[in-house]
This record gives sequence, C-alpha cells and structure tokens, in this order.
Amino acid sequence: MLKVKICGIKREEDLKKAIELGFDAIGFILCQSNRQITLEKALNLSSLVPPFVSLVAVVKDPTPNEIENIIKARIFTYIQFHGEESPETLEKVPIKRIKTIAIRNENDLMITKLYLKVADLFLFDTKLGEKTGGTGRSFDWLILKKYDRSKPFILAGGIGIHNVKKAVESVFPNAIDVNSSLEIEPGIKDHQKMEKLMKIIKEIKGG
Repeated sequence: MLKVKICGIKREEDLKKAIELGFDAIGFILCQSNRQITLEKALNLSSLVPPFVSLVAVVKDPTPNEIENIIKARIFTYIQFHGEESPETLEKVPIKRIKTIAIRNENDLMITKLYLKVADLFLFDTKLGEKTGGTGRSFDWLILKKYDRSKPFILAGGIGIHNVKKAVESVFPNAIDVNSSLEIEPGIKDHQKMEKLMKIIKEIKGG
C-alpha cells in the first residue's frame, strides 16, 4: 500500500499537522540545507511523534561520528543517505537504510546494483546539473519502467497536489516523498496543501 513521507520538517506546528493528517514518515534533514535542523532539535520534535510513524534522518556524506550520534539517538527508523556514500558505509549501519539515487536518464539506474545488498529502500530523486535532490523538479518518471524493482522504492522530486496522481499511476511507487511543493517558503509547510495532498492520496487508495 502506498506510503507518504513528508520531508524538511522544522516546526512543531507542521509536525503536528503531518501527524494529524496521517503521513506515514517524517523526514528530518540533518545535513546542509535551508531546511536543516540539529540532531538535538530532532530529538525534541520526536517526542511529539506517536508509535508507528517512522522518523527518517536525512544525511549527505556523513562522518562516522555523525552516523554514530544518529544511531545513539534511538529515534530513527531509517537513515536516508543522500550523497556519495559507499556501500561499505551503509553496510555498517544497524538500522534501516534508504539510498537516494539521483536520476537524469536510465543509465543512472545502474547505480542501484552497487547498493542492492545494503539498502532497504531506494529513493529516486531528480538530478539537475550539479544538484542531486532538493530541486523541486520532477524527472521523467517513465525511466523507472526500466527499474527491475529489486528493492522497494520511494519516488521524490517535485511531487505535489498537481501531479501526485499521475506520479503514482505512472510507476506505482511503494512510497512518495514530498517537500517543497507543500511549502510557503523553505521549512514552513502550507497546511492547506498538506490537507489537499492527503485527500488525493486517500482517493488514490480508494478510501
């Protein structure tokens, strides 16, 4: 069944709204970003999250010490690796691992083969110039028709109320990741858009 992750949560009021609306996973960005929060703030916000809602630590080329601190925090269900981390780095992590694969064309799908044994999920995001995610832009989803679904995957990159139905019906992802399309400005979520998106998701599920 389709799951929905909302990423870039910084504010208590946005977190409470996401929980109220039934988002399945909350992404805290711990790496360099205009939506970055500290691990300490993530710990504070996590106290508001009920059981069975997943928390995701989003990192990019973290140091071993940063990974260790995330694990020791004992609040995260997943670590989402968004950089050029080696398979060996992921292999050492004792909690579930999401590997982001930035997509420009179908050749980028070959990268998945390097991480098959160490990633629990892949997240496919948009590669735009030097940016490998956080672009607010979609890639050609039909590229994923070439993906062999050897691992479950999350679809990201510019997904919002205007295109979520098309995104799901195009490639049937296991989950979607939403962020900038539901914002008033970076780090401040638009609660009306959050509500509209989850209403569409409910319709897609036939609820």
